[in-house]
Amino acid sequence: MTEFLLALGVFLLSHTIPTRTGLRHKLTAAVGERRYLLLYSILSIALLIWLISAALRAPFVLLWNLAQWQYDVPIALMLPASMLFVGGLFASNPLSISFSRASFDAARPGLVGITRHPLLWAFALWSFALLFPNGDLVSVILFGGFTLFSLAGMALVDRRKRTALGDEWRGLAAQTSIIPLAALVTRRASPRWSAATLVTTVAGGAALYFILLRLHPVVFGIDPLAGLG
Repeated sequence: MTEFLLALGVFLLSHTIPTRTGLRHKLTAAVGERRYLLLYSILSIALLIWLISAALRAPFVLLWNLAQWQYDVPIALMLPASMLFVGGLFASNPLSISFSRASFDAARPGLVGITRHPLLWAFALWSFALLFPNGDLVSVILFGGFTLFSLAGMALVDRRKRTALGDEWRGLAAQTSIIPLAALVTRRASPRWSAATLVTTVAGGAALYFILLRLHPVVFGIDPLAGLG
């Protein structure tokens, strides 16, 4: 349990310290934003692998018994989570995390019109979904912590972007929302997408969903479809 809590603490601090201390700004100025994001992603993946390995070695303490319906939750939620993840990575998004450097077209916001934090919502849905078929203490700490951290991260990113963009942030944020679909329902966001963005989000997300289903038994030894009711 000690290694698991240490790995979890290091992982969470790695996502907090760079922004809160100004380290991200200094590193971005030194190596460029795209290179920083690439290196940071590699570090995050390495820490995530350590965290998962530590969780698998931690003592098993059962908190609740599983029912058939609990296996259905990640099957249902991981498809939109995968689409948000792939679309969020490559969508032009000046308001949140994105690898795209294309100019943002407010008239065709695509995924940003649904929510301005698609990547963080992808992680929130992923971690929340995995709470249900895992009823042990370590899983609740791990996935519950990820869910809360992802949701809190949206407010932190908003604050950072508001400072960085100034008046531009207010104009852009007025056409989006943190809550998915809220800006579309209130007609503050345009529902229009570019064809390339739509294909990337839907087809890329579906492909990732299929890959995760196929790899899960190989990597974790558990078939997500085995307990499907």
